[in-house]
Amino acid sequence: MAQMQKTLEVRNLRKSFGGVMAVDSVSLEVAQGEMLALIGPNGAGKSTCFNMVGGQFPPTEGEILLNGGDGTAVPIAGIGSRRIWQLGVGRTFQITATFTSMSVRQNVQMALLSRRHMIWKFWPRADDLLSDEALALLEQVGLQAQAERAAAVLAYGDLKRLELAIALAGAPKLLLMDEPTAGMASGERTALMALVRRLVSTTGISVLFTEHDMDVVFEVSDRILVLDRGRLIATGTGAEIKANEQVRAIYLGTGRTSGGH
Repeated sequence: MAQMQKTLEVRNLRKSFGGVMAVDSVSLEVAQGEMLALIGPNGAGKSTCFNMVGGQFPPTEGEILLNGGDGTAVPIAGIGSRRIWQLGVGRTFQITATFTSMSVRQNVQMALLSRRHMIWKFWPRADDLLSDEALALLEQVGLQAQAERAAAVLAYGDLKRLELAIALAGAPKLLLMDEPTAGMASGERTALMALVRRLVSTTGISVLFTEHDMDVVFEVSDRILVLDRGRLIATGTGAEIKANEQVRAIYLGTGRTSGGH
């Protein structure tokens, strides 16, 4: 990974809420085509990190730099989630967010139209716009056969796939996935993350994700970062993290294997 281009670089990121330091001097890098897992016990600061990278929270201190595509590093700290999305950072959430009254295809079309700033200008005939592109994205996530079904009737695992297609509609260079398999059965978790792994391999997209299922983390991640009480305590491959005594004592060895914030 060291020789690959950086998609994201975070330097000395800090976030305080009142007198509580939720994230304390965290630095990390995500390389192009890398799946990087961010794990830690409840209260470790994972979601706070995500919300700063995604633009939901401005950092108290630190830098967040996104690859501008031309060799430049674009500072994105504190510029807002909409602008960060436009620059190429997609996101999925623990709780799926879809338009339940629309079809599966229309949900993806809305994201495609939004990316092109076309939603209101062409609204009367929006159903005809970018349909082929929407169907191609649905094929990528295994939902093309359900394109005309209402999103409201999808099984939960398929809703997660739809949310992934919507995120991909923004043509992200970096995808943030916050607890992507929350609420899913074991087989669904494995299938979804295997799909993400294939997309990383075929498209070169970078993924930064949090996950409560350690089997998933060790199966699909290229590297793992471990947070505890807002500080980064370990970085390495799955094998290195499993062998790290500090991680075992603080996280893996305590039985606290559910994700948190």
